[in-house]
Order: sequence, then C-alpha cells, then structure tokens
Amino acid sequence: MLGDFITRIIILLVGYAYPAYGCYKSVEKKKPEIQELRYWCKYWILVGILTVLERIGDIIVSWFPLYGEIKIALLVCLWYPKSQGTSYVYEKLLCPYMSRHELNIDQGILVLKIRGHTVIVQLLQYIYQWTLQIFRHLQQQFDKKNERSKSKERHKAGASFMFLR
Repeated sequence: MLGDFITRIIILLVGYAYPAYGCYKSVEKKKPEIQELRYWCKYWILVGILTVLERIGDIIVSWFPLYGEIKIALLVCLWYPKSQGTSYVYEKLLCPYMSRHELNIDQGILVLKIRGHTVIVQLLQYIYQWTLQIFRHLQQQFDKKNERSKSKERHKAGASFMFLR
C-alpha cells in the first residue's frame, strides 16, 4: 500500500493531469484528428462517470485493500492507447447501457431541471422575504434609537431651561 496521500497525488497526475495535457495537445493541433478527439471525449466521459460513482460509493469501496492502487491501474488502463481500455469500456459497457436507458435518463434530467428551477425560485422568494424582515427589524431598531436620543435631547433641553428660571 502506497499511503493515502501519495496515492491521491498519483491519481491526480495519472488520471487527470497527464490525460488533460494529452487532450490539450490533441485539441491544439493544426488539424486535429477526429478519432483522437473522440478518444479523449470517451475518456473524460468515463472518468466523469467513475468520479460520480466513486463519490456515491466511496464509503463502501474505499476500505478495500489496495483500493487506491487499483484505481491508478484502472485510470492508466483507460488512457494508455495500447490497452484500448477506453474504447472497450465505452463501446462494450457504457454505450449499450446508455442506449437502452437514454430516454429514461433524459426524462429524469428534465424532471430534475424542473424541480431544481422550482426549488431555486422558492429559495429566492424565501431569501427575499427574510431580507425584508431583517431590514424592517433594523429600521425599527434604528427608529427606536433615534426616538430615544431625541427624547433625551428634549429632556436635557427642558432641564437646562428650568435651571434658568
């Protein structure tokens, strides 16, 4: 076992930094090759899905022995061109699954967008009402303070005139 800190650094370098640089080089070519761009798109799609699944299932799988090292091996297998890991996982596993469930996924995303919009609107209305209440409360406190200071001034002014009589 490499140690959690070292493993995370290697994962960042091997799984994200190096592939990002390779993707950058592909995009910035004078005449980028479509196959190379498709390869990197497939890689980043798989990495995105793996990252989401890992965040969800991290509690369950992170305690497995050599988990970090297995993750490094998986990421290397995905981006290493001779292994063709990206093509295999994408074309044999992900693409058939997504094709079968694409309509359901699209409907789920649409529902989440609508619900998300509704929640955001309600949240903004709540924040607006809450802010108004705070400003009203502050205004009342300010008015009371002004009224007290004016009252003290009148009292002092009245007392000083009484002294002159």
